[in-house]
Amino acid sequence: MQFHRGRLVDHVHIVVADMSVSLAFYKAVLAALGIAIERETEHFFTTDELFVSPARPGQAKSHIHLAFQADGPEQVAAFHAAGLAAGGRDNGGPGERSYHPGYYAAFLLDPDGNNIEAVFHGRAERSAASVVITPK
Repeated sequence: MQFHRGRLVDHVHIVVADMSVSLAFYKAVLAALGIAIERETEHFFTTDELFVSPARPGQAKSHIHLAFQADGPEQVAAFHAAGLAAGGRDNGGPGERSYHPGYYAAFLLDPDGNNIEAVFHGRAERSAASVVITPK
């Protein structure tokens, strides 16, 4: 088992109403970004960052804004198209935003109304994709 660290957030947990609908949506948008669902049981997750589970009786669904990093404008557009095809709703098509120079993003509402974004911040060089930690 390995964990990837060195980023701000350890993981995000989203609570959804219908696991099969949400799994189809997240498989589609994450595949467009080159991210795989790592494990599917009564919940699903990607690497060690995104965890999705069904709402328990009486538990509220999540209401969040979650942004995934994209490698370029083409990947942002693919994310948006895949999300629409998988039942997501448009919340801002692919395009430049005024947040900072080079900010290129698209927004979708997932099946539970969460605002899901893919963003490309412009060309840059990373020192590393992440820090890999292997528990002992």
